[in-house]
Amino acid sequence: MHPLSSDVTEQAPQGRVRLQDKAVINGRADVNQLVPFKYAWAWDKYLASCANHWMPQEIQMGRDIALWNDPRGLSDDERLLVKRNLGFFTTADSLAANNIVLGTYRHITAPECRQYLLRQAFEEAIHTHAYQYIVESLGLDEGEIFNAYREVPSIRAKDEFLMPFILTLTEPSFRTGSHASDRQLLKSLVVFACLMEGLFFYVGFVQILALGRQNKMIGAAEQYQFILRDESMHCNFGIDLINTIKHENPHLWDASLVRELTELFHQAVELESGYAEDTMPRGVLGLNASMFKQYLRFIANRRAEQIGVPALFPQAFNPFPWMSEMLDLRKDVASFERRNTEYQSGGALQWRD
Repeated sequence: MHPLSSDVTEQAPQGRVRLQDKAVINGRADVNQLVPFKYAWAWDKYLASCANHWMPQEIQMGRDIALWNDPRGLSDDERLLVKRNLGFFTTADSLAANNIVLGTYRHITAPECRQYLLRQAFEEAIHTHAYQYIVESLGLDEGEIFNAYREVPSIRAKDEFLMPFILTLTEPSFRTGSHASDRQLLKSLVVFACLMEGLFFYVGFVQILALGRQNKMIGAAEQYQFILRDESMHCNFGIDLINTIKHENPHLWDASLVRELTELFHQAVELESGYAEDTMPRGVLGLNASMFKQYLRFIANRRAEQIGVPALFPQAFNPFPWMSEMLDLRKDVASFERRNTEYQSGGALQWRD
């Protein structure tokens, strides 16, 4: 075994933890000792996430149920959009949780970062709970929704894109400590932070929040807004994690890796554009697939630049400026005519997207 490989069963070193021995990957310090803090940004995100805890059943679904059961309440295209959303997300957050618990957590050696990852995994469980709560409330066919990742090509294609990166990190024999394995870990982190949580989720977020803006499915939309807030934090934590690994291991970030990542970004945009076309074959809610293709290019540029990859689509722009309002939860006091979506139990939330 490589002396710096990721193996939590390895005996902790003797002596007190020193800051210089702590590292995000391949650290020499005891992973069981949280302090002294070296990565305050990770601890701050953990505290912010805890201060913004929520549970799905706190949100009333009565108006959604009445609307869904009214034959004239929603169009067929709107119903398809809702079911496709739930079909993708019910599985996506489970994949994200498995990737954290069975993969990423095992290879990260900074206790502050591990603390946030534990909170993130719990939030992914809450999100899966939320989708199930919506499915159950509306009386949808659970077999149809929960098997969409097998039966709907546009959803299956996204999951198949992600699976190799999950399997790499969750493979019991995978260890960091070599150039090749450390690079693979870094690439997988980029896929999950920037492409899964930072890109693949955004068509669905826009669609359901657009329903809420038209006073439709407001209970589901409120839950999606909470989920959007959480996922934005997940994405930002992942980007900070990536950039810290780059700083501590500059030899991993070379022109070859940037080319690989650029290709993955292009693939992800194409896959999510196909999902937009599948969920909106005729356009709905004043939205259409062409607008989403532009939006995805805009989001991809932002994610790429956040990790130091040149912008991929120079002419891209944001056709949904109202999404910025949805992200700014501190100012959103009465979202969808319901309750304060700031929902903080203590402290102040500060994060960026």
